[in-house]
Amino acid sequence: MANIPIPAGLQEMLQNFVVAVLREQPGDLVEFASQYFSSLLDHRDTGEMGGTSDPNADEDMESDDEAIDEELAMMARQANYSRRKSVSAEGFDPDADDDDDERIVHPKTDEQRERLGNVVNKILLFSNLEMDQMQQVLDAMFEHKVTPGTHVIDEGDDGDNFYVIESGDYDIFIKDKVTGNQNHVGSYHGTGAFGELALMYNCPRAATIIATTEGSLWGMDRTTFRRIIVKNAAKKRRQYEEFLETIPCLTTLTPEERMKVADAMVTKTYKDGEIILRQGDPADFFYIVAEGHVVIKRRGDNPNKPEEEVQLQRYSRGAYFGELALLQNQPRAASAFADGDCKCAVLDVQSFERLLGPCKELLMRNIPIYEQQLSEICRDMNI
Repeated sequence: MANIPIPAGLQEMLQNFVVAVLREQPGDLVEFASQYFSSLLDHRDTGEMGGTSDPNADEDMESDDEAIDEELAMMARQANYSRRKSVSAEGFDPDADDDDDERIVHPKTDEQRERLGNVVNKILLFSNLEMDQMQQVLDAMFEHKVTPGTHVIDEGDDGDNFYVIESGDYDIFIKDKVTGNQNHVGSYHGTGAFGELALMYNCPRAATIIATTEGSLWGMDRTTFRRIIVKNAAKKRRQYEEFLETIPCLTTLTPEERMKVADAMVTKTYKDGEIILRQGDPADFFYIVAEGHVVIKRRGDNPNKPEEEVQLQRYSRGAYFGELALLQNQPRAASAFADGDCKCAVLDVQSFERLLGPCKELLMRNIPIYEQQLSEICRDMNI
């Protein structure tokens, strides 16, 4: 399961759906899900979501949440659900947030920082953060010890902190709106995270979580959470959109398509000499050099020295590689190594196929060029 790629946008879509369910508390979850996703599909097809021509439109969280609330209200009335009063998300403008604002730092011992790093690395919410962003996460989090019976969060309270579990067991309760009884709906056993939805959407806590054993949690305050997650996501998008505009093979993408590619891309950092992709491995990612240099090497072209690797190319910023194996659905034909420290913008195979369809013809044109370059290299080596 660890090798199965997560489709771009899946986490955000599921989070939005969970928020809708928690807000509406529908009696028929299947019917509610059917209406919810049908509504998303209608909005997409009419251009009201995802395909907007304004790259900054989805950064306006307040107007987005108001639109979501209106849609949920209509769905609730149609299904005769009793709607609880919604809480509109407070505005957070990533561009208006000041980088010079003082960051919250909770001092930690080396042992605490190591433990925290091991815990945070398993959390999907932080999986796309760059190294400096991850350091901000580690700085801002604080340790919170619990004993059996400790109420970590209570249903209906305002969201204050996001929590990552290092150890301990925790029960989840939701109050029955009719009887007022606390219903046990699930548990955490030594791993997981909770509390992010109330922080992201400025809604009250949707459940009560109580520690059933001694344990340790790592918490992060609301302001820092939103600044790191929301702002860095917006910053990454802007940087990648500007970067993608400079890539010749992506000139056929519309601004909307380019924005989607930017959202799906992940930054990977490599040390000098580190292998990026290996000859013979299955095709999994498409790479664009963002910083530094990458060398492409191939073995097997010299019959006298079959294990000798011949350098084919040296790429710098803006060059791309790894697309041929994806286009031809074949194993990697060569290996790629970092030539000095470098960064690559990476797109997984599912996103490549879904988002770069308009560019495939241009990418396919490079195949004869690569074959000619390989032929010239072999001729120069008298192979």
